[in-house]
Amino acid sequence: MKKILEHILKGIVKHPEDVVVVELDEDDKKVFEIVVNPDDVGQVIGKDGRTIKSIKILLSSLSGEEEITFRVVR
Repeated sequence: MKKILEHILKGIVKHPEDVVVVELDEDDKKVFEIVVNPDDVGQVIGKDGRTIKSIKILLSSLSGEEEITFRVVR
């Protein structure tokens, strides 16, 4: 899942070389910590959070897990 998420993120940001994804397990949930260039935070989140929500839906359907959380870090 981490590689898929990295691939998706690198395709939508202006600075793909700065994308770092860390996969964590916290309280029976998958947590993906996303580090991007400060200029790309808006691209990753999207208007009203639509982009990050769409990515979450896609990863949830691929993995079969409903408890996926993202943290976007600058």
